Amino acid sequence: MKTGTRESRLNTAFVKLADTLVAEFDVIDLMHWLVEQCIEILDTQAGGLMIVNSAGDLQLVASTSEDATMVEVFQLAAGDGPCMECFRTGNAVTVASIEENLDRWPRFGPEALKLGFRSVHATPLRLRGQVIGTMNLFSYHVGALVSEDVAIAQALADVATIGILQERSIRSAELVAEQLQRALDSRVLIEQAKGVLAATLGTTMDNAFSIMRTYARDRNLVLRQVAEDITARRLQLGKVGKK
Repeated sequence: MKTGTRESRLNTAFVKLADTLVAEFDVIDLMHWLVEQCIEILDTQAGGLMIVNSAGDLQLVASTSEDATMVEVFQLAAGDGPCMECFRTGNAVTVASIEENLDRWPRFGPEALKLGFRSVHATPLRLRGQVIGTMNLFSYHVGALVSEDVAIAQALADVATIGILQERSIRSAELVAEQLQRALDSRVLIEQAKGVLAATLGTTMDNAFSIMRTYARDRNLVLRQVAEDITARRLQLGKVGKK
């Protein structure tokens, strides 16, 4: 449920992002939090966030739903879509109507429509010409984000990018790549843990992630470590999410 005014939620978001400049933070959790905040503040229905790995290829690290995951993974596999274009150009890509742009992205468009998405906005994660990924917001209705919302999405993405690149352990381009690769590796591990938890508890992948994330936050644990414990069966899966 949404709480507070749009302005207050936006202020809270910027404060949290600013905290990453002076405190330790979980990169994966930050990315999930960022895209969740953006779909709430900007009144979109789903989102995903991709970052570049050490080989220079985009990989998905955060999404708000399985449908968002599917459409993002399809773009990566096809090498086609507004999010891919955003990464290649370093510029935001707004698609007010996916259906009217099928000729532009003939592989991405039909798949997105099948999942109910009608419009999309892709925002680059960039700093001084260095593009490390894209944040992608999907809507079930036709219509482009207004200019104010486009600026908000970019501002939030910019601050998050600074936080990622300025983490205290980062001192060189090589270390940046290593940290981003670790985030991508964590994503794989988290997906495995989601599958284990979903199968064990008889729930959905989305709910399994929510349970796992709540467990980590309630105990001030890193999400990656919780995922490792779940896949290694060091956690009693029936008790995950309970105090």
